[in-house]
Amino acid sequence: QVQLVESGGGLVQAGGSLSLSCAASGRLFSDYYMGWFRQAPKKEREFVAAIRWDIRSTYYADSVKGRFTISRDNAKNTVYLQMNTLKPEDTAVYYCAATDSSPLNPNYDYWGQGTQVTVSS
Repeated sequence: QVQLVESGGGLVQAGGSLSLSCAASGRLFSDYYMGWFRQAPKKEREFVAAIRWDIRSTYYADSVKGRFTISRDNAKNTVYLQMNTLKPEDTAVYYCAATDSSPLNPNYDYWGQGTQVTVSS
């Protein structure tokens, strides 16, 4: 069992930056791919980024590539999402998730409660 708790969301102006954190508790954190997803109002949840358990591979949605960076610290059981050059269309609830299968398959095993990110124009 893995429990995930996100933090770091908030309100920022377009062009600004925010950093999200996801603290994981439970066993086997270091064996899981960790991912970030987001869901905007009236839209489906979408993949944002993921990172392999050993940090050797990262994956990004085209819409955030070059602006967002995912990282993790297995010693701290924490995954991060650094978001730069934010745009109003990045506004969404951001979710942290964990899976022990493919990181690009949206059916992750564990999910956090989400944190709101709002980007004003």
